[in-house]
Amino acid sequence: MAGRFAPRPTRTTVRGGQVALPAGIPRQTGPAPGRARTWAPDGPLDLGLVLGPLRRGPADPTFLATPDGSVWRASRTPDGPGTLRVSAYGGEVRGEAWGPGADWLLERLPVLCGAADDPDAFAPRHRLVAVARRRRPGLRLTRTGLVLESLIPSVLEQKVTTGEAYRAWRLLVRTHGEPAPGPMAGRLWVMPAPRTWALIPSWEWHRAGVDDKRASTILRAVRVAARLEEAAGMEPADAQARLELVPGIGPWTSAETVQRSHGAPDAVTVGDLHLPGIVGWALAGDRHADDAVMLSLLEPYAGQRHRAARLILLSGRTPARRAPRMPRTDIGRL
Repeated sequence: MAGRFAPRPTRTTVRGGQVALPAGIPRQTGPAPGRARTWAPDGPLDLGLVLGPLRRGPADPTFLATPDGSVWRASRTPDGPGTLRVSAYGGEVRGEAWGPGADWLLERLPVLCGAADDPDAFAPRHRLVAVARRRRPGLRLTRTGLVLESLIPSVLEQKVTTGEAYRAWRLLVRTHGEPAPGPMAGRLWVMPAPRTWALIPSWEWHRAGVDDKRASTILRAVRVAARLEEAAGMEPADAQARLELVPGIGPWTSAETVQRSHGAPDAVTVGDLHLPGIVGWALAGDRHADDAVMLSLLEPYAGQRHRAARLILLSGRTPARRAPRMPRTDIGRL
């Protein structure tokens, strides 16, 4: 039955899904790479699965998948803006980077591709999960080492539809960010610096469809950006606790953040609109499961609950839709 139902285009399936990348295409060198590095993973690696959760919608201005099978990312590193191109061919991962943050990005290329993750620590307890794992041997959990670049879009996704959140992220980054260094300038953008986020006028938030509550949360976060970025060196649970000290950041947002910034295998998302019902339906046939039921079902995977949830989402075993989609509300038109 696994795979009978196609995943719905929600944030939960984005976390469990992957970016479609062509397979078996030899690496094509881009124009004038500033710096380059190669790394050989010690097992199967699927770039689309590993880096897919970092994409915030198909038009994410900081993420681009190209027909040659490469993934491009624009990031604001501690050393400055940087562009990273990642490609995999013949059992080898190659990274090329441009900009002031190039060295920082290349130094962390292995952990970005899941080198710090331990897939062997996971033991399936359900047939559906075991089948999903066997079908997706290249799944590893990425670790960006950057907190704000995962925190801010997660705040934008609070209590709104996926399309609204993706649109807000796209408009704000393109309007207030800067073109990414390297050959993809004009197609890739680096998200704004903390100071720039703090200076965005209220009407620009409104135009992007971001209500005052989410905008205020982001403004509070960027005021303590340095302290939040320090959380990248903490254990995931401690990092979540620090993030949740900021008013407006709760368990849902902190889990969504450390899943990407820390590669946290146990940071299961609670408070999600869809995830409990999907997990409940897949493991117990209960489409009305709440967070308590979901956590009970995932208890056998303690320490690996986020990985288990991703595999469940990848299985495609989701309940049929019984209600219309949540209506989209564009406050920018008010």
